Amino acid sequence: MHGSIPPAAPDPTPAELISARPFLSQGTPDGLAFEGVPLAAIADALGTPTYVYSAGTIRARFAALTAALTAAGLSAHIHYAVKANDHLAVLRLLGRLGAGADVVSAGELGRALAAGIPAERIVFSGVGKTGAELARALEAGTGQINVESAEELAELSAIATGLGRIAPVALRVNPDIDAGTHAKITTGLAQNKFGIPAAEIPALYAQAARLPGIAPMGLALHIGSQILSLAPFRESFSVLARLVRELRASGFPLTRVDCGGGLGVAYRNEPAPTPEGLAGALAETFRGLDVALLLEPGRWLLAPAGLLLASVVRIKPGPERPFVVLDAGMNDLIRPALYEAWHGIVPLAPPLAPTNAEPASADIVGPICESADTFATARALPSLVPGARVALLDAGAYGRVMGSAYNARPRAAEAMVDGEHWALIRPRPPLASLWADELVPDWL
Repeated sequence: MHGSIPPAAPDPTPAELISARPFLSQGTPDGLAFEGVPLAAIADALGTPTYVYSAGTIRARFAALTAALTAAGLSAHIHYAVKANDHLAVLRLLGRLGAGADVVSAGELGRALAAGIPAERIVFSGVGKTGAELARALEAGTGQINVESAEELAELSAIATGLGRIAPVALRVNPDIDAGTHAKITTGLAQNKFGIPAAEIPALYAQAARLPGIAPMGLALHIGSQILSLAPFRESFSVLARLVRELRASGFPLTRVDCGGGLGVAYRNEPAPTPEGLAGALAETFRGLDVALLLEPGRWLLAPAGLLLASVVRIKPGPERPFVVLDAGMNDLIRPALYEAWHGIVPLAPPLAPTNAEPASADIVGPICESADTFATARALPSLVPGARVALLDAGAYGRVMGSAYNARPRAAEAMVDGEHWALIRPRPPLASLWADELVPDWL
């Protein structure tokens, strides 16, 4: 569940967290560094809270996934899930590496196109596409539209016919499989809103082949996010393979299968599937079927490539242990409040000389007026004082993209490091921007 492991297992130490992340290092005198850039330098220049992304980490993880797929002999293409982190710099980097995009709104489609990702490399997913969004996808020349219901299929047919376009369609299958992840991010169970029951796919595919303006190309599937076992993947892939064979036996020439995303990451240094393991599961199931495979990773590519810098505002005594109050809150990183998610927390300052003192246990909290604004409970950390700075790790996915200005707090700034260099990629909005677009009626 979002990087969690049984409660009896001890939390990894800051040193263990750093050693498991190749692009992080901790030394003297610069302290914590991301690639070759001391994070204190970014915090000095931009203040906190600030998100920092590592271009080198993104490149390395994309290359590792690509290499695993190639080594398994698969014809597969990666379509990055834009919802994980939609910054134009991230999209531009991935697009130049050859990635396509998986989008779920007209806004994400526009972002992908603005970043230079060709429309033919874009997949439009999502259970609630509006008629306007479907029309926009067709007008842009989107390479694939993942249809989630018979009702959407009929609407898409009418829109495509009216525009004189042909919609390239994959039907999204709901396989009724438990991904073993957090209930709020599982998407492949029958009670979830996503996809079409597997038993209904053959009849609906036949209907799609008859509808004007529709070109059925294959099937799609996505069973959830932060999946830490290969078993659900294997089970869901088997459902797809069975449907491919059944539809081909009925005379339908399926050419592609979209296997979605969901590969989990080791937020807490727990065992997690590897790209090689996922590629092996794909090869076991689809080798010999002669279908092009599409993958939609988001978290796996971006989570370890980002972190959130924050400063300690004060240390407040508590009934059991102190509260370490940060200037970053749930408006900046909502995952712990929303999903009980675990994030590593590491001081930016270099470690002091070894002592006999044990790390102090504290609750790490934010400034927001909600009790849910808690990043960690009973977390053992080196002694922190007001003004000290920390990094919340593995925050590159579902971080700032899910942020808000709740409590009238401007959203975090963003920076990107690349080797020895770094750049500001989104400034912190000024306070006045919080109300700049608000209108007050004359009668007030």
